[in-house]
Amino acid sequence: MDAKTIEAVTAKTNDLLAAPSCNPKLKAAAEKWLAAADKDAETPAYIDALKNGVSTIDELLGFAGSDFAKKLLGEEGAKGLLAHAKDIQAKGAKYCDCPACTAALAILDILHAI
Repeated sequence: MDAKTIEAVTAKTNDLLAAPSCNPKLKAAAEKWLAAADKDAETPAYIDALKNGVSTIDELLGFAGSDFAKKLLGEEGAKGLLAHAKDIQAKGAKYCDCPACTAALAILDILHAI
């Protein structure tokens, strides 16, 4: 992996880590990739974690309409998220557009893994 790619992935990985919506498994994989001396060796595992960490629009809709979302976000927060998810789905979104998913998709794009 060349220096320019490492720099781009590092920047987006920092965005990913800053996202409150980043799940713990993906966060651990991101931190491990950042700490790795041999980025090439760690990249396949990171790609797997990124792919597993991105929510599809259907997963987002399922979460937003769940009782868990209501507990976590409150009734109005969950209602707003569900409306947002339906809106982006209607506009053709295939994935969640939260900061963590957006950063993960950008990293996968940089690595040509999507």
